[in-house]
Amino acid sequence: MSATTRAQRSAQTAGPPPWTDVGRHAMFPEGSHDEAARFSYLAQLNHFVQTEVFPGNRLLWEKKVRPAFVREQGREPADRHEIGPWMQRELYYQTWGNLRRNLMEMRQENGRALVMRQLDDLVERARGFNAGTDRLKLDPALPLPDYLTTVDIHCMPGSYHAEVVPDDVSPAANYDAGTFVITAGITGRFNDGGGRAILAWLDRHAPDFRPRRILDVGCGLGLNTVPVARRYPDAEIYAVDAAAPMLRYAHARAKSFGVDGVHWIQANAEALSFPDGYFDLALVTTFWHETSADAVRKILAEVKRLLRPGGLHLSLEQPTYRGMDPYDAFIRDWDGPNNNEPFWGGFHDLNAIDEMVRAGFDRTKCFETQYQGQIEADFAKDEGMDQGKDFGRGGSWYGFGAWA
Repeated sequence: MSATTRAQRSAQTAGPPPWTDVGRHAMFPEGSHDEAARFSYLAQLNHFVQTEVFPGNRLLWEKKVRPAFVREQGREPADRHEIGPWMQRELYYQTWGNLRRNLMEMRQENGRALVMRQLDDLVERARGFNAGTDRLKLDPALPLPDYLTTVDIHCMPGSYHAEVVPDDVSPAANYDAGTFVITAGITGRFNDGGGRAILAWLDRHAPDFRPRRILDVGCGLGLNTVPVARRYPDAEIYAVDAAAPMLRYAHARAKSFGVDGVHWIQANAEALSFPDGYFDLALVTTFWHETSADAVRKILAEVKRLLRPGGLHLSLEQPTYRGMDPYDAFIRDWDGPNNNEPFWGGFHDLNAIDEMVRAGFDRTKCFETQYQGQIEADFAKDEGMDQGKDFGRGGSWYGFGAWA
């Protein structure tokens, strides 16, 4: 191999930056030398699995499994479900899947340990930011939806909602500290690439749109809420989530950035208390696949009810399976059964346009789109990662929306 080829190869597989380069703020958990090294190692391992191991699944399918299927069945597979049993018995696919699952479990173990050893301090920091505010409204009596409580989503112990101490923020702190391992930096220094991608879309497709009131549904710890709030500092913004620990952390985190105009509200998005036509812009960012078919329809109906005439709904998600090659749909569907996301496949089987029409939107005003990822030029700029996109988490996201 020539020196030039080696240099090019090295540049392409350099991988993510170290965990110590992840964006810090006043609520971010501190990591010891060993915890930081472990996070950096896991991100590098994830990068290797994505760029070096993952592509072998397609070769396995094309060279061995698909020909065997066609010989035995006399036809091509009809859908991803037919491919599953054939690929799942292959050692290579099993090895890749076990690596991915263990990566997620190790990421959660490291993040959980890091957060729990400093939880008292994190809680006190959040209390300091949250004291005396009227922007954080929690409802201890809120019945949590089954899709939030049935499984530990993303293998996170207790999912997003579980509380182990009063005023707990541990699920959000764990998510904030450890997401870098899975994204390997491709959502930006502060993991806000989704929110900034939506803003870039608005700049391109609706440059004169100036929302006065904005709703962010399923906001989590506000990763994508903060850039929107910064872009529209004069707007009235309501960020809604069912999990109290996420909202406590979200308000404190935003305030540490100097963003203090967002109303953080604990509520079930299937039935919100705002009046009809209250919002100009309603956002849903990588949330739909963690709900249910019934919830999707109820939440979309709420979004339609809450938008004023001329208002805009935008959703950012992973790619839909509709029209996708069965193999690609199968390999993208790994997260459903293997990463504790039971509605992953169900959501991506839905036709977003049909669902918006069912919710009351005019079909002629509905659209599907693409959001181009936004990332700092000096952070995780790695062409190897882009070429080895992990299930659509690379340079762009699938989107859909509608004008009311």
